[in-house]
Amino acid sequence: MASRTRRPGAAPGAPDGSRRRRLPMRLLLPVLVLVALMAMLMLRGYVHSEILADHRIRSEASTDKVPEKILDGGPVIDTRSGRATSLKMPDRRLVLTFDDGPDPTWTPKVLDVLKKHHAHAVFFVTGTMASRYPDLVRRMVDEGHEIGLHTFNHPDLSFQSKKRIDWELSQNQLALAGAAGIRTSLFRPPYSSFADAMDNKSWPVTEYIGTRGYITVVNNTDSEDWQKPGVHQIIRNATPKNGKGAIVLMHDSGGDRHQTVQALDRFLPDMKDKGYEFDNLTEALDAPTAHTAVTGPELWKGKAWIFLVQASEHITDVLVVGLSIIGSLVIGRFVLMLLLSGIHARRVRRKDFRWGEPVTRPVSVLVPAYNEAKCIENTVRSLMASEHPIEVLVIDDGSSDGTARIVEAMGLPNVRVVRQLNAGKPAALNRGLANARHDIIVMMDGDTVFEPSTVRELVQPFGDPRVGAVAGNAKVGNRDSLIGAWQHIEYVMGFNLDRRMYDVLRCMPTIPGAVGAFRRSALERVGGMSDDTLAEDTDITMAMHRDGWRVVYAEKARAWTEAPESVQQLWSQRYRWSYGTMQAIWKHRRALVERGPSGRFGRVGLPLVSLFMVVAPLLAPLIDVFLLYGVVFGPTQKTIVAWLGVLAIQLVCAAYAFRLDRERMTHLISLPLQQILYRQLMYVVLLQSWITALTGGRLRWQKLRRTGVVEAPGGSVPRQRTRSESDERRPVG
Repeated sequence: MASRTRRPGAAPGAPDGSRRRRLPMRLLLPVLVLVALMAMLMLRGYVHSEILADHRIRSEASTDKVPEKILDGGPVIDTRSGRATSLKMPDRRLVLTFDDGPDPTWTPKVLDVLKKHHAHAVFFVTGTMASRYPDLVRRMVDEGHEIGLHTFNHPDLSFQSKKRIDWELSQNQLALAGAAGIRTSLFRPPYSSFADAMDNKSWPVTEYIGTRGYITVVNNTDSEDWQKPGVHQIIRNATPKNGKGAIVLMHDSGGDRHQTVQALDRFLPDMKDKGYEFDNLTEALDAPTAHTAVTGPELWKGKAWIFLVQASEHITDVLVVGLSIIGSLVIGRFVLMLLLSGIHARRVRRKDFRWGEPVTRPVSVLVPAYNEAKCIENTVRSLMASEHPIEVLVIDDGSSDGTARIVEAMGLPNVRVVRQLNAGKPAALNRGLANARHDIIVMMDGDTVFEPSTVRELVQPFGDPRVGAVAGNAKVGNRDSLIGAWQHIEYVMGFNLDRRMYDVLRCMPTIPGAVGAFRRSALERVGGMSDDTLAEDTDITMAMHRDGWRVVYAEKARAWTEAPESVQQLWSQRYRWSYGTMQAIWKHRRALVERGPSGRFGRVGLPLVSLFMVVAPLLAPLIDVFLLYGVVFGPTQKTIVAWLGVLAIQLVCAAYAFRLDRERMTHLISLPLQQILYRQLMYVVLLQSWITALTGGRLRWQKLRRTGVVEAPGGSVPRQRTRSESDERRPVG
């Protein structure tokens, strides 16, 4: 409860007097980041033929509508003038053609062999591969090879509409322009073969392609290298009969092409020795080049396309790495929690387990309160039912709702009210510490209620002189709503199971403000509560570790707190927690290089806190982004199975945590929905905290609205308690 401020005023109205609502930057920026990431992922899916790809292949059809001169003609078909003509290769002129590339592994090897033997070829590239590997397309052009289009996504065009055909061609040209700054007039349909294989389904496509300014190039010699028949067989298949010229079909992509490369390295010199020449198509036909330079807006559109594709490749590669990291962190954390929580539970539940001599001396309970009129009476009366001797100090931090008067009017024994001007929660706690009578200090929030045994269980670890602070078991009291149920799961699983793990590792990062206890001497040694951060509980806990004190978890010290009941309140609370945790980590960063207890915490506790509380939640939405993408565009079944596997691990951990805390399992019904929706909220909150930290912003503490509905299990807290001792009062310093 540091310094509170008024809520900023509403945005000014529009000129017509209506109130204009604007999307807050804290929502807009994270949403834009998620949308951008999803767009990059979808762009990558598009260029990887996962989105909008059509893998259907039409069976053979009749050929009665195809002109005989085409069926009996050569492999070069020109329908640009409206009349169909075909051309054959001159004798001893071979045009090597390579389909489906460029491929980052095999295309460079093919180019190396061609360069070695001073041969040219035609590469029919797909737009997807050209977009992903533009440097290889540029190398093809620079080394004198010719480029042809092979569509963008490699669909069977006989299934496609004219609009889709135009799209395939234009996108292919766009990729070519961006990669090499050229256009081409050569085109080869996917799944094409010899000219005599043209049928009534493919011929209309060829005619339409001609009207768009393209020459269709099929082949009349198929190496069948895609079947990997062996080097010798590829050479035999690629060799034309009787010195004839030919267009030879090969592949530089689509799988393992080592046989193609080996065959090519032998085929080229052998055929040259027989008098064959290896030319581009236009060279073999003594025609003008098929390439046209692209300039102006078309060139820049192509370059922009290549830039976006490359960005999507790199960004999604980073996302995949991030997903691997978050997956490893999630699974590793769950394994650690299950293992170490079990160790902790077995250790503290042994019949012979003792912290030391039982602690029976009175303790001081500090209740900092700011405008807690709805809650404070329940809080104080729950303390009056305590089974351990206590004094209660309610530190009123400048409340304007009569909180202090309510407590004073109760007239309860051993309850004192300390008033101060609004100075914040750390100042209120330090003021309470200065007025406390006893050596053990219990701290709680003004909206929390204790069970009768809570204080007793909370202070028993101080029987061990090495213990400087104790974390209690904070539980959600208002769990009936969906948001409350989600927070209940989070408290039981994410906080208390974590605390068991951190207890065993001796690096617990936070004593919860709702229920914690401190040795007075330990507090004084580290300078008391600090207002350097917005997470004073995390700050003081880290300071305790660095000073050499043990910080432990008392599972039976249960406290029931009122969790936020709206998204806005939850947002405000978690924003403060996230930002405050970052501040605390930064404040204690020197522990990473120090020696002794401080160094041990710095090299064990700080990395764990950073990974599990800062990095992992920021990357967690990647699971849902890839889930959405995989369900819609990817291998749906595998994606769902993988997500269900992660959910099953979380469910096992949650069930184990609920069993340890003796909670009903029925609340776990909402766990799947929590993982989908709640995680996004925490992501946005954490991203906003990162932005605030990186931009040097300063977050102000905001008071959450309370309802006062939380009570300890078993009914209402008692209205009064028999006075057993006089209410001795001390002056407030």
